[in-house]
Amino acid sequence: MRLEKASRKAIEFACKNYHYSKSVPVNPVAFSVFNDKNEWCGCILYGIGATNNIGKPYGIMQGQIIELTRMALNGKQESTSKALSLSMKVIKKKLPLVKLIISYADSEKGHNGIIYQATNWYYVGYSTDTNIIINGQRHHRRSLGSKYGTCSIEKLNKNGMNAISIKTLPKYKYIYPLDKSMIELCNKLKKPYPKKSVKSIVNDAVTNPSEESGAEPTLTHHD
Repeated sequence: MRLEKASRKAIEFACKNYHYSKSVPVNPVAFSVFNDKNEWCGCILYGIGATNNIGKPYGIMQGQIIELTRMALNGKQESTSKALSLSMKVIKKKLPLVKLIISYADSEKGHNGIIYQATNWYYVGYSTDTNIIINGQRHHRRSLGSKYGTCSIEKLNKNGMNAISIKTLPKYKYIYPLDKSMIELCNKLKKPYPKKSVKSIVNDAVTNPSEESGAEPTLTHHD
């Protein structure tokens, strides 16, 4: 198995065909994955994260943390966990200032982060977020902010958008240290890997609401 820098064409095809979101992140650090038969298997994408404060809970700055945003693979890879591990090694080599990787698994899609558990990431809890329904179509609030300059329900409705807000199901949050200095913090923050049903997690979220998620949910094709 090998990784190469992904072309824009490969990125768009993989995201639109192999990832549930059908969307392409902005300016990703992306790798094309090839198996031992030299067959293209899709792309793995990283990004800077949705907010400038993504590293704040871990005491690090923007540029020291990167988000795994897409595992858009077609199933031809012999090992998804190996593909992920290889990409993490490349990130560590090519981006030496990055100390931590963060990623999310979306319970709304039935995921609990099996691929992260298989590659020894640290589970650190869950977060919830808000989506907006406009004329029956669901949007992430940040994408609306980029498109219309606001994600305010009131302002959108003033512009005739017929918008309503809905709470998403929890997203499991995982982190992985690329720098030894982060290991102690990761161990302090880690929690038992989630095995609970979505219904159980939703009940927890209602009784123990956590912070709003600042990142797109991240899923793997095989997770």
